[in-house]
Amino acid sequence: MPESRFTAACVQMRSGRNPEANRDAAVAGVREAAGRGAAFVQTPEMTSLVERSRERLFAEVTTEAQDRTLAAVREVARETGVVVQIGSIAVRSGDKIANRAYLIGSDGDVVASYDKLHLFDVDLPSGERWRESATYTGGACAVVAPTPWAMLGLTICYDIRFPGLYRALAEAGAEILTAPACFTRQTGEAHWHVLQRARAIETGSFVISAAQGGLHEDGRETFGHSVIVDPWGRVLADAGGSEPCVILAEIDVAQVADARARIPSLQHGRPFTVERVGPKIQAAQ
Repeated sequence: MPESRFTAACVQMRSGRNPEANRDAAVAGVREAAGRGAAFVQTPEMTSLVERSRERLFAEVTTEAQDRTLAAVREVARETGVVVQIGSIAVRSGDKIANRAYLIGSDGDVVASYDKLHLFDVDLPSGERWRESATYTGGACAVVAPTPWAMLGLTICYDIRFPGLYRALAEAGAEILTAPACFTRQTGEAHWHVLQRARAIETGSFVISAAQGGLHEDGRETFGHSVIVDPWGRVLADAGGSEPCVILAEIDVAQVADARARIPSLQHGRPFTVERVGPKIQAAQ
C-alpha cells in the first residue's frame, strides 16, 4: 500500500524572457522546497519562458529533447529525491508550440506528460487580447499518472474552467488534481480561488496549483496566489500575493475517500439529454 501522507509544495515564479534565468529560478525553488521537507514539488505554467511575442517565443523554444529546463529539473529531482511536476514549458510541435506539463519521478525519469487541452482566446475589457490558438496546439488526451502516494490528474491553467475534465479525471482514478497556471491578474482576482475550490469540492480531490505572479518582462501581469486545496474545499496554503515564493501543505490522501463518502456525487452522475422547449414567451406590453 502506498503511503497516504506527504508534503506538497508550489513554487511561485515570475518567469521572464530569459530561459536560463527562469530555469535557475525553478531549480532553486525545487531545492528550497525539498530542503523544507517537500516530497512533491510543482512549478507554474510556462516555467521556462513567459513571452507574448510570437516571434520571440519561436526564437527561444526548442524541442523536448533539447530543452534545458526539462533537463535541469530532471537532474534536481534526482539530486533531491523528490517528485517534481513542471507546470508546463513551451516545446516545438510542428509549426506550432505545445504547452506541455511533465511529471518527473524522484529518479529523474519522466513519468508522464500532458499538453494543455483548452486554449485561451479572449478579448478582455481591459483591452488585453489573447489568442493562444495562433501559437499553440491544443492537446487531445487527458492524463492520469501515478505518484508514490496517489493518482495525479494533470491539467493546465484555462483547463480549470472546464469542470467536465476534472470529473473525468476523478472518475478515472485521480485523487489529486493539478492546475498550474499563468492566470491574468484581472481574471484571477475575480475567479481564481472559487474555481480552485469548486474543482476540489465537485470531485472530492486535492487541488495543487502553482502560479506565475506579478508584472512580467513582456508586459503581462499575472495573479499569483499559488494554492493548495483539500477535498472539502478548504485552502491549506496560499501564497497570498504575486511575489515569488514557495508554499507547502501536508497532504493526507485518506481525506479523499472520506470526502467522497460524505458527498458521493461521483457515483450519482446520470446520463441525460437536454430538451429545448418553445415557443418563445412574449413579454407583457
